[in-house]
Amino acid sequence: MIAKVACAALMGIDAFDVELEVDFSRSGLPAFTLVGLPDGVVREAKERVFTALRNRGFRLPPARVTVNLAPADVRKEGSGYDLPLALALMAAAGQMDPERLAGWYMAGELSLTGELRPVSGVLPMAVQARSAGARGLLVPSANAAEAAVVRGLEVYGLDDLSQAVGLLTGELAAEPVQVDVNSLWNERSEFALDFSEVKGQEHAKRAVEIAAAGGHNLLFIGPPGSGKTMLAQRIPTVLPSLAFDEALEVTKVYSVAGELPANRSLMVARPFRSPHHTISDVGLVGGGHYPRPGEVSMAHRGVLFLDELPEFKKHALEVLRQPLEDGRVSISRSLVSLTYPADFMLVAAMNPCPCGYLGDDQHECTCSRRSVDNYRARLSGPLLDRIDLQVEVPAVPWKDLKQARGNVDSATMRERVRTARAVQSERYQALPEHRRIRTNAELGGAALEEYCRLDQAGQDFLGQAVRTLGLSARAYTRILRIARTIADLDAAPGIAVPQLAEAINYRTLDREG
Repeated sequence: MIAKVACAALMGIDAFDVELEVDFSRSGLPAFTLVGLPDGVVREAKERVFTALRNRGFRLPPARVTVNLAPADVRKEGSGYDLPLALALMAAAGQMDPERLAGWYMAGELSLTGELRPVSGVLPMAVQARSAGARGLLVPSANAAEAAVVRGLEVYGLDDLSQAVGLLTGELAAEPVQVDVNSLWNERSEFALDFSEVKGQEHAKRAVEIAAAGGHNLLFIGPPGSGKTMLAQRIPTVLPSLAFDEALEVTKVYSVAGELPANRSLMVARPFRSPHHTISDVGLVGGGHYPRPGEVSMAHRGVLFLDELPEFKKHALEVLRQPLEDGRVSISRSLVSLTYPADFMLVAAMNPCPCGYLGDDQHECTCSRRSVDNYRARLSGPLLDRIDLQVEVPAVPWKDLKQARGNVDSATMRERVRTARAVQSERYQALPEHRRIRTNAELGGAALEEYCRLDQAGQDFLGQAVRTLGLSARAYTRILRIARTIADLDAAPGIAVPQLAEAINYRTLDREG
């Protein structure tokens, strides 16, 4: 007898249908054959499944079993095929009506005692099941809340194999899992960190506000202990809240990577990722024998913070150029080519020189001019080309350190950022889909000319700055983008000289060059 059950496999952060077919024949010598490009974990499912069936009291007679995972030309991996395989074996052996499996999607790993363990990538599977018009989705209880955020799909969380059999045969009554998605945002309304804890550094905090409002990448340059990391860690507290579709994207990435917290059904806070400078290329952008998301994808819709930027491997930094430009990362291997989302805000920090004290009034710099040049040469022009704001963060003076709290808190900054983002959303909504822009950081080409027009005074001022400071065309574009965001924060209809002057102050490396 042949039995079929629907399940899903992952391709990037999305899932596609997989049909698991089992042929159970009593003729010939007993054997078990699994085909359809399974990886090692899927091949090992035989031992887990047969042992779990036996320990749950389900006895299968000796037979020649052939299992096919269709489509057969796409690699299948992971332990999520255990549950569908066990149920399909029972149906093919005549211990359950095969029609009972029709319309159900399922995933789950089985222990040797028949208990169900959580698997990765359940959220994309739930989205695919809903798209396919599934009757329902069976998953381990630990994955149920994650899958239940997908509206329009009945999700059942199960503790063991016996419950799955009982639910399908009608012997067990169960209610689908419900998740109040709106309440998830209320649970994450407060942040542990706040900008009121940052004393002094008003110039840097203003730069953070501009970067958050316009979606600009940001580089802090300052001596050790000046507060660069402290500033960066608080940037998510001033970014606008994730919309539901953005939260779904972020949760998909974490689900596929197996990093979704056990008590979290949806990632409603913007991610903040801070990898160590010893990270490899694969760890940063993703990859491996069978590709997995890297830090750039884990930071999707959030912040990727690279502390001690020049200490990162040069090649690792260079591979950032594609995701910074395209908002996604493409990974090609001999077996598969995948694309992961990587639309993040890059925040980086570095010392002004190897010893860290160049330009510091309180410490003497011991570096030669050549060592300073070599240190900064670790950052290529194309990478710096993608960082709009380059901000000096000097040591905090005593008069600021003795303050009880900083002058501005995250809530105030976040409201100003939200208002500026709303202005940008309204401004760019009329653009056609192929030219759609969300923030000022994406302005370029014709859009830059259209939305960053200068009056005669502005043209004269910027022209004088370009000639006097020797600014490049790259710096010219960045200055216009930053000035546009400053104007939005100031509720100004156009860019004027004050916005241009402030924008030039945020191009530290250009002014030094």
